[in-house]
Amino acid sequence: MKTASPRNQSGVMLLEALIGILIFSIGILALLAMQATGMRVTIDAKYRSEASFLANEIIGTMWVDRAGVAATPPTYVTSGASPADCSGTPPLPNVCGWIARVKARLPMDGTTPANTEPEIAIAGREVIVTVRWLRPGDTTVSNHTTTAQINDPS
Repeated sequence: MKTASPRNQSGVMLLEALIGILIFSIGILALLAMQATGMRVTIDAKYRSEASFLANEIIGTMWVDRAGVAATPPTYVTSGASPADCSGTPPLPNVCGWIARVKARLPMDGTTPANTEPEIAIAGREVIVTVRWLRPGDTTVSNHTTTAQINDPS
């Protein structure tokens, strides 16, 4: 039986070391990508929970002021035929203050395009609150919509 001479096996150890470094590097890159994805998902969850809180906040205010919801036109509508006027005299403190909090707590990516404005729509006793935000560096507008039934003020 003939054995391989050491001269024929030169460089095998170096090749094994390079393959080992390659496998280790791929593992580290995968770990970094997983960490970045985890951070992005966590930030998205923060924005969604903040939007949910803000929508529930204005619905709670509307439950307290059911007469304002039942008024014609309703004092809480932010879009459509007769939107609430934040520049009016006097401005509507509940709606305008809420819109300011939405804009302060959720990102708008340095601009405020019309499709990121929060919106309150009222149809009879049904209230639909839509909160929108635009993550920095993103082009897709995210939103959270909540629907509630507000009883008559009587």
